[in-house]
Amino acid sequence: MPEPEPGADSEPVHPSHEDRGPAGRSELTERDRAVLAVEKRSWPGPGAKERVIRERLGISPTRYYQLLGALIDDPLALAHDPVTVNRLRRIRDARRASR
Repeated sequence: MPEPEPGADSEPVHPSHEDRGPAGRSELTERDRAVLAVEKRSWPGPGAKERVIRERLGISPTRYYQLLGALIDDPLALAHDPVTVNRLRRIRDARRASR
């Protein structure tokens, strides 16, 4: 049975939680989790990934990468998917070091 598509505009907030990310959030939005899920997959090429970004997330690839860039510095994203976030941080840091 396929997983339901994540909503792009949901943003639950639980102010009583102590470990909050940016803007006082205590958990990732559905869209943030969906962005991390897309990034977790391996892709045969950029075309397939860009198509999924547009169709499932309803955003442009440019906006996707902006969100992803912010997510990899979000402690909530690290707590949600440490393997993916740490991999992305290593890639980012290696690219920065090569400049």
